[in-house]
Amino acid sequence: MARLLPFKIAVVSTVLLFVCTSFVCCNNGRRVGDVLDTEFSGFSVPLEHSFEVDDVAKFRVRGALMLKAGREPSVSLSQNQLSEEDRTKLKEVAAVDGLYRVRVPRVFLQADRQTERQMDGYLTAFVRACAMVESHLSDVIALHTDVSGYLIGVSIVTLPGACRGTEVEDEVDLEVFNTTLSIMAPVNAPGPETALFLERMEQESEKKGKNPQEQKSFFAKYWMYIVPLVLFLMMSGAQDQSGGGAGGGAANGGGR
Repeated sequence: MARLLPFKIAVVSTVLLFVCTSFVCCNNGRRVGDVLDTEFSGFSVPLEHSFEVDDVAKFRVRGALMLKAGREPSVSLSQNQLSEEDRTKLKEVAAVDGLYRVRVPRVFLQADRQTERQMDGYLTAFVRACAMVESHLSDVIALHTDVSGYLIGVSIVTLPGACRGTEVEDEVDLEVFNTTLSIMAPVNAPGPETALFLERMEQESEKKGKNPQEQKSFFAKYWMYIVPLVLFLMMSGAQDQSGGGAGGGAANGGGR
């Protein structure tokens, strides 16, 4: 037994060392329950909505936008269903031609700028509540960003977008949102084709240098047609003047 004791101690020490090493590698210095937000390529922000009969905005959570950063940022949406109370209120707002509003906080979409995502106000958009009701909660929400990936605008439209007074059943058509979500980044305008223009100018200059005939003026090209025409006009004018002088002399003589 005395000989087995050191062997057992060595085995136990090896197991403890392996467990501690595994824990340190997986935990990365975080405590249990810490948010692992930095391990993911995106984050979430709330999508809020408001629809009130008195038209005084009172926003509450509609869902959450899951933003994934990258070369082409993508976004997904998780939404709550409308409660029976909200369905009734939405129809009441639609009856008085009120507004349905949505808003999102101003944030960055880049993964390397997630530390700058503190709220800097909200971006708000709205549609007519009757259009939201008659579209059966079918809408299109677009998030607009600048070149740095910062949200600068939000827009919402319904499908269809017109209010026609169509009756809608609460339980069937006003419970689940049917939303299409997208990110609209700015598109660089095409630049002037300076190089192509200069190349064409050089080609034209080379052609003119090879064909000196093309560099002649209009008169140098068509003088054989212009000179006879000028001579003809001059001769016609001289004949008219001589005929007019003779006629005048005869008239004077007859008067005597």
